[in-house]
Amino acid sequence: MSIKTATLNGVATIEIARPEKKNALTMAMYTQMSEAILAAQADSSVRALLITGQPGIFTSGNDLEDFTRRPPQGSESPVFKFMATLSGCDKPVVAAVTGAAIGIGTTMLLHCDLVYVSDEGRLAMPFTSLGLVAEFASSLLLPQRVGRVKATEKLLLGDPMTGAEAVELGLANAVLPAAEVLPHARRMAERFNALPPNAVRETKKLMQRASRAAVLEQIGAESQVFTEQLRSPEAREAFQAFFEKRKPDFSKF
Repeated sequence: MSIKTATLNGVATIEIARPEKKNALTMAMYTQMSEAILAAQADSSVRALLITGQPGIFTSGNDLEDFTRRPPQGSESPVFKFMATLSGCDKPVVAAVTGAAIGIGTTMLLHCDLVYVSDEGRLAMPFTSLGLVAEFASSLLLPQRVGRVKATEKLLLGDPMTGAEAVELGLANAVLPAAEVLPHARRMAERFNALPPNAVRETKKLMQRASRAAVLEQIGAESQVFTEQLRSPEAREAFQAFFEKRKPDFSKF
């Protein structure tokens, strides 16, 4: 199984466990994660969720081979269902970013409540370099969080950031030595065991209330353009270059 789940001491852990492929996410893995989130929401013993990866890698983003074989076709696609499920989770979600977080590895953090990153981590959203566009409402949430100028660097140019920069920009709560990220994140998740669960959930809902409709609308708009771009000549060139291990040539577009 490429997604491992376990519940211990009130914390439901979702572990991305495909290190041989740098934790690249397939459609089947998105389905597994969606199901794990829904199960955690329905389990009254679960007070918080913890999403993590492997040492040195949180996730390298989408598995491009799987993505090209089974591209998303709309809101029923596993990747878009995962987005809806994670963004709609009413229990606290803690992320332990144990290394590189690429593409959706970074954009999913915008929907987590507490984020702890490794000092060896590298976060990047290289969508445009693949002929694609921003996803998971990042084109809305990132400018709100970090400002338009920095969001332009990260979304249009695809500039990566360190764990320390993620904290500085307000995308993460703390940067820690790699070996301490997961234990610290678990301790923070377990703190919710001592708090009244309904008060926590209702407070999270209130914090999301003003932006919830806009987030869902933006996810829908991005998904439509993303799907269109996935069939574009730009994306075909970018993907072919990736598979051929060469630099893409966009001069003809």
